[in-house]
Amino acid sequence: MTLWVNGCLVAEDEPVLRADDHGVVVGDGVFETVLVREGVAFALTRHLQRLARSAEGLGLSVDVATVRAGVDAVLADRPEHARLRITLTGGPSPYGSDRGRGTPTVLVATAPLTDWPPTTDVAVVPWTRNERAATAGLKTTSYADNVVALQWAHDRGAGEAIFANTRGEVCEGTGSNIFYAYDGRLVTPPLSSGCLAGVTRELLLEWLRADGIDVAETALPIDTLRGAAEAFLTSTTRDVMPIARVDGQTLAVAPGPLTQQAADVFARNAAKNDDP
Repeated sequence: MTLWVNGCLVAEDEPVLRADDHGVVVGDGVFETVLVREGVAFALTRHLQRLARSAEGLGLSVDVATVRAGVDAVLADRPEHARLRITLTGGPSPYGSDRGRGTPTVLVATAPLTDWPPTTDVAVVPWTRNERAATAGLKTTSYADNVVALQWAHDRGAGEAIFANTRGEVCEGTGSNIFYAYDGRLVTPPLSSGCLAGVTRELLLEWLRADGIDVAETALPIDTLRGAAEAFLTSTTRDVMPIARVDGQTLAVAPGPLTQQAADVFARNAAKNDDP
């Protein structure tokens, strides 16, 4: 791992956070995960734009130029393929929900990529996303719900957990967006469902529509996913990942024709530009 903290490269085992950092105390922070391909951070501009939106939603300020400098520093040795993690926290603060007036903590680090299988199983968890929460749609470091949900899914043999929202609609995974076949076309939950505005989701929607492929952002009941003929996840490190089973029920085909089409469109367009 290469680690950069508040302007300096540091050893990966060097202590870098104070015990009263608000990111540690109450999870007051935002982050981005970026795919590094042949030493270049893919879609970095979009990730930094989302980082800024998430920070604004928490009332944090972020200097994008400083973050870019951190990215350049950790990628100087050009790792061929890696996960890049950008984290911004509220910095040193009182113990409690009140935020201090100090400087936010900014960390940029590289780590190995996850070796994903060709398909995955998902499980719908018994907990919901609150689409009206203060943090809805923000990529925050408050990931305890995701940790609990993902372990619940793992305990049932699934690789990803899927949340419905409080209205009982399909929402998202713990670290992914979801697409599936419904009434003969691809659908994905709208941002109003409370799901994260995934960068891979955003790019795939743009590229599918540019190719004239029908895909809808539609709020649908969670049972429509359980009855889908095919489905897939999207995320920064997964790209397009076919789903084989939902709640133990095998889908008709994985990857299905719509999934394969989406995967081909994404791969073709992503290969053209490192920062689309």
